Amino acid sequence: MSSLAAFLRDYADRAKAFPPRVERAPEKGETVVLLHGLARTRLSLLLMERVLRRAGYRVLNHTYRSTDSTISDLAEKAVGRALAEVGDRPVHFVTHSMGGILLRAWFAANQDARARRAVLIAPPNRGSEIVDALHELGIAETALGPAGAALRAGPEGEPAQLPPLPLIHGVIAGTRSLNPLSSALLPEPNDGKVSVSSTISAGATDHIALPVTHTLMMNDPMVIWQTARFLARGAFDHSARASRLSRDRAALSLKG
Repeated sequence: MSSLAAFLRDYADRAKAFPPRVERAPEKGETVVLLHGLARTRLSLLLMERVLRRAGYRVLNHTYRSTDSTISDLAEKAVGRALAEVGDRPVHFVTHSMGGILLRAWFAANQDARARRAVLIAPPNRGSEIVDALHELGIAETALGPAGAALRAGPEGEPAQLPPLPLIHGVIAGTRSLNPLSSALLPEPNDGKVSVSSTISAGATDHIALPVTHTLMMNDPMVIWQTARFLARGAFDHSARASRLSRDRAALSLKG
């Protein structure tokens, strides 16, 4: 078995402990569009895709060349391309990291009556100080590409210039980091790439912070469980039970 297959099987087994609570069966053809993050591919969202398909959704999960173009160009290529495949059924969105900014950029310039709900996982809605540090070194665009280099913190960053996402949407932030060097550049708490405060979105219906790290959080069973719940209900589970499961999941990850 390949290392990728073993990785996906392990996470799929863990995800069974957090089954999606789908209160209604999705309509036939009801679609979820997945948008991966910077310098990633559709492979980073394969487990999310698998669980959402099992819940009854049609899922579109494409790779886009995230380091080649500007945010506006990538938004059209990634979001526009996927929506051209949706048909006339309702469509939802699940994004990781910069994928959330592409979604905001697309809806800043377009409307779509089919769009329903979105879950933004670790979106740099207010930019990232790590990008600022790379700009100071003069290597931001070389390291991140035009779109990544635009994710500066503060009013000069492109995220701050985008209007709020005009959809019912929830945000999942991470509070654990695997990189103390990058975390030192960010306000606490953070996920090693984006601070919790930067994920806050004007107009968001719900926001939740979980003990997960930026790089792998889209594969975390609790993140997937909360994502599926929001798509079904329009809200995350903030109950004591959900908090306990989050703590237990974090303890499991620390044990390896």
